[in-house]
Amino acid sequence: MRLWDDSDIPTHRLMVEKVHQHEALAGIQLAHNGLHVSNRFTRSPTLSPSGGTGGWIDPVQSRAMSKRDIRELRRWHRDAAIRAKQAGYDIVYVYAAHNMSIFMHFLQSRYNQRGDEYGGSLQNRVRLLREVLEETKEAIGDSCAVALRFAVDEAEDTELRFDKEGRGVVEMLADLPDLWDVNISGWENDSLSSRFGRCGHQERYISFVKQITAKPVVGVGRFTSPDEMVAQIKRGTLDFIGAARPSIADPFLPKKIEQGRIEEIRECIGCNICTTGDHFAVPIRCTQNPAMGEEFRKGWHPENIAPAASQDRILIIGAGPAGLECALALAKRGYHVVLAERGEELGGRVLLESRLPGLSEWRWVIDHRIYMLRQKPNVQIYAQSELILQDVLDYGFERVVVATGAHWRTDCLGRSIHMPVTISEHARIVSVDDILRNVEVGGRVIIYDDDYYYMANVIAEKLCANGCAVTYVTSAGEVAPYTAATLEQDRIIERLLQLEVEIICGNTVTSVDTASVEISCRYSGRRSNLDCDVFIPVTERIPRQEIMAIAATPSALGEHGIKSIEAIGDCHAPATIAAAVYAGHLYARQLDNPLDQRYGFSRENYQPQVLVPPRAR
Repeated sequence: MRLWDDSDIPTHRLMVEKVHQHEALAGIQLAHNGLHVSNRFTRSPTLSPSGGTGGWIDPVQSRAMSKRDIRELRRWHRDAAIRAKQAGYDIVYVYAAHNMSIFMHFLQSRYNQRGDEYGGSLQNRVRLLREVLEETKEAIGDSCAVALRFAVDEAEDTELRFDKEGRGVVEMLADLPDLWDVNISGWENDSLSSRFGRCGHQERYISFVKQITAKPVVGVGRFTSPDEMVAQIKRGTLDFIGAARPSIADPFLPKKIEQGRIEEIRECIGCNICTTGDHFAVPIRCTQNPAMGEEFRKGWHPENIAPAASQDRILIIGAGPAGLECALALAKRGYHVVLAERGEELGGRVLLESRLPGLSEWRWVIDHRIYMLRQKPNVQIYAQSELILQDVLDYGFERVVVATGAHWRTDCLGRSIHMPVTISEHARIVSVDDILRNVEVGGRVIIYDDDYYYMANVIAEKLCANGCAVTYVTSAGEVAPYTAATLEQDRIIERLLQLEVEIICGNTVTSVDTASVEISCRYSGRRSNLDCDVFIPVTERIPRQEIMAIAATPSALGEHGIKSIEAIGDCHAPATIAAAVYAGHLYARQLDNPLDQRYGFSRENYQPQVLVPPRAR
């Protein structure tokens, strides 16, 4: 979104009016991102306090700002604030956080080496931020609150720390903003995943702010528990609770607290699938809330769902994340649902993966759904109920949903290896499924990561804790590249190095022998042998589709009154837990209410005007 000139106002005004219809306040965060960006869109040179390169990989450098540039920047911000007021916003932010803002770059001595009144001492480096705050308040402060979002600590060894310059900035500007919105920098610290940090982890950094300012303070920290929210208020840490990721997982979080429906909250599991949307420039995804990002595109409300359009009974085979979500959404619609699970416990892959190091909160995905299903009189759940083809035919359900998941390959085939590799019959190959079921592993272990997400590195962490000597080999040029999008990659590498895991990137496996594995460099072709006792391939998964064999004989289905049989989740196409939950929800939404199958979602289209050139003279 932009507020570059008055033509941008109507778009903002439309959104603000919708917010006001719900008796809520509308806020906007104005940002100039300084050297954090490369201006790939506009191709304009980026601006910064002293020039140099920023945080992106682009081979460009920022231009050091002149005094004239600073005056222009102040004017841009003031004009944008006035437009925000004209659009109807109630709160306008000045943004100095996450190492993503020009105002923060002026505060940071490593980026600001100016020799004028805007550089040098902390008082000089604060000057621009103070000027912008004062000018924003002067321009719109009569009717708009002016908030300051400020990172009081960079969570690393810099001067901008809560016990050093971070505190100094708050002391200098104490009562100037109408609201302090405080956090820590960078984004990977602010939005720390549950694997590496607990709920409310920012408190030790930000608790000093209320001791300095008389203005209200809001903060974040992946608050999922109402008790923890109240505790922050009672301890005098915060006046307002900021809940970004928790509100993605459950947009009705405040309402459920207000109405005493605490048990119904879909708690954020801190997996950071939501941050991947920003990384890949797509709508936000959420493991807990499959409706997130689909409110406009599919017309999905996160709580409400259309009532059943038939009396069909549905048999769901498999109670993993896809089966549980499918059962719950269908039950909400009013369908009669029977959920059959072959195991002793419900939960599928989530039940097993949540036992791995750092992933315990992921269990909330199944805990929430199991609790909600227990409240539904139109749902019957049967554990230890492994069904065969004839069972499915004989039960007489009109609809059958197969959510039997997938199992991990052990032959090394995957994204980088497409032909079988030589594997000795005496080699000890341990599958990911074996690890998830706590098969005992010892000695020298080689983990081959062709998956690029969390599984291989979490297994490495688990085995190191059990005393194994682990070598991590990956076909990627870096460790777990997908986790850069979940803001975890640096911490994963740090964890592996702390555990003394040997890391070998850019190599594939060519053969597995009794006591060694041969690997090949993807770039040079050079081969080398690694000694090992156990080899664990983390590559691809194979869908369990045995039940789907009956789909090949439509006549048999018709004879037994089955209208449809459909595979969902990992059974259909293995992917993330978020994708499995979404697949279960999608089936439930579409049953007897199909969307446009060409695209599956609405698109914003417009009819261009036909421009007729003036008659030639």
